[in-house]
Amino acid sequence: MSDHEAVRTPADTSLSGWYGILPPPKAPEVLRGRHKADWLIVGAGFAGMAAARRLSQLVPNERIVVVDAQRVGWGAAGRNSGFMIDLPHELGGENYGGSQDHDRKRIRMNRAAIEFSASAADEYGLQGFFVRAGKFHGAATDHGLTVLRDFESHLTSLGEPFERLDGPVLKKITGTDFFVGGTFTPGTAMAQPAGLVRGIAEGLSSRVKIFENSPVTSLQTGKLHTVTTTEGEISAPRLILTVNGHLESFGFFKKRLLHVFTYASMTRALSKSEQAALGGEPHWGLIPADPMGSTIRRIGDRIVVRNTFTYNPDMSTNEKQVRRIGAVHDRSFRARFPMLGQIPMEFRWGGHLCLSLNSAPAFGEVEERVFVAGCCNGLGTVQGTLYGMLAADLAAGSNHPMVADALNEPAPVRLYPEPLMSIGAPLKLWAMQKRAGREF
Repeated sequence: MSDHEAVRTPADTSLSGWYGILPPPKAPEVLRGRHKADWLIVGAGFAGMAAARRLSQLVPNERIVVVDAQRVGWGAAGRNSGFMIDLPHELGGENYGGSQDHDRKRIRMNRAAIEFSASAADEYGLQGFFVRAGKFHGAATDHGLTVLRDFESHLTSLGEPFERLDGPVLKKITGTDFFVGGTFTPGTAMAQPAGLVRGIAEGLSSRVKIFENSPVTSLQTGKLHTVTTTEGEISAPRLILTVNGHLESFGFFKKRLLHVFTYASMTRALSKSEQAALGGEPHWGLIPADPMGSTIRRIGDRIVVRNTFTYNPDMSTNEKQVRRIGAVHDRSFRARFPMLGQIPMEFRWGGHLCLSLNSAPAFGEVEERVFVAGCCNGLGTVQGTLYGMLAADLAAGSNHPMVADALNEPAPVRLYPEPLMSIGAPLKLWAMQKRAGREF
């Protein structure tokens, strides 16, 4: 038996634009009093919803309960850019790629997660929140074009398709002549992340009990695992933790998880005349040639810009930091869309990413009948879905072949000692963002 007191609980501030443009949700059901279940999942993001849905398929007659500290879609799951990427996407590299063997395995696993999400979208009528659109890489400099040529060579060696685009073609798509060239890859699915995760939760509600606004303050593991929240408790023989970086808040993977925030701003709805001045296609997603550059999405009459990474070991940001980085977004936006003038941003927000120094996930059975799926290394939509699904398979004893693949991955390595982390991590992020140059 072990006791795990929560050092901190999620408390995201600033309304995400993805959440803000959705209709208000129905009132939450808060965990109050004492409850029992057959399966308990802590965390209702992409990993938690994937684990719950997979369990509902594997053990349909057993009681499955999910507990989340906030509203479904309010936290990190609803704060990312919504790219469900099938290809290698190493944020620490210069051209996103890794070794061929590793990348082939990663592609196969990412595509399994995308198919799992696609089946959920079909089952619950969420096609408006999940579109197989592919993604664009945009280069703003000759150096960016060189990086993309390296990326394309790596794709060729993997046997993966792509389309090389020149600046005028990208302008026809995006409406801006900011980019000198690019690469299109077809396998990415584009999600409205808050809408998709909320929709999956609603679709599961007849088979899975979901408690929201119920932050877990402690875990007690043993023959029965007991989770205590601010107003209640629940016990179950099997526990799955899908809380990403907050695994460390419960004492798991201590000094092995790197906590980073990234930030985004979303415009107000563009008028018809503003959309005409912009031109281009109404829906597209573009990531920069350099991983530390600016990601841009257009979703009909709105545009989202995302850039800037900060090291936040306390797993939180604040309104002042969001506003400061919002000014950076405004400069990046105006550089790309001068034809839109001073369009105001309606929403600004930050979101928590959990990374490891060796890009390894936190996955497996950490205590008897306690399973974890976290540390998604900047790919929470697709890898959260993947490892949540596989955690359910592992816990239920199914023979899914990718469980062995996941278990064979290395564990997150230890971080550098202090003060190297508190000094070195921000400097490293600063240097990588300076390297991005105009791509930023």
